[in-house]
Amino acid sequence: MKNEHIRRATAEDAGRIAELIVTNYRVNFYRFFKNDEFYFKELNVLDTAKEYTEEPGAIENTYVYDDGVVKGLIYINGSEIVKLYVEPQFQSCGIGRELLRFAVEDKQADWLWALEFNKRGIAFYKRNGFELTGEKMIEDEWVPLVKLKLKKDSV
Repeated sequence: MKNEHIRRATAEDAGRIAELIVTNYRVNFYRFFKNDEFYFKELNVLDTAKEYTEEPGAIENTYVYDDGVVKGLIYINGSEIVKLYVEPQFQSCGIGRELLRFAVEDKQADWLWALEFNKRGIAFYKRNGFELTGEKMIEDEWVPLVKLKLKKDSV
């Protein structure tokens, strides 16, 4: 699938990628954990951007939705979708669906971990051909995740 708005991220995108990640973490996950120390001190745009400029694998495996403005990103590691974020103002506009379709069709990504509390995100993946596997894990000793895998018949 060729999508004219999806391209490989570059080092110049690091600041915008960091904004997308930090914004989405705060908007979507803070309400579950209410951890001020993490969400408003540890998690910040400068340090997150640094990860994308100093760790070559991160930028090489990240793709952005860019129609003149970078509105979303997807980070893929092998067949795993590690991150998928869309600027909150542009959510429900089809950007996430296009990024997910790109990952599945062009990069053969077929599974991911999602925050167990993120019902909206899980519903999004289900609408787009993924299903819960029943597998769960705890990340960082306190973050409950559930695994989703692409249904065989949705390829």
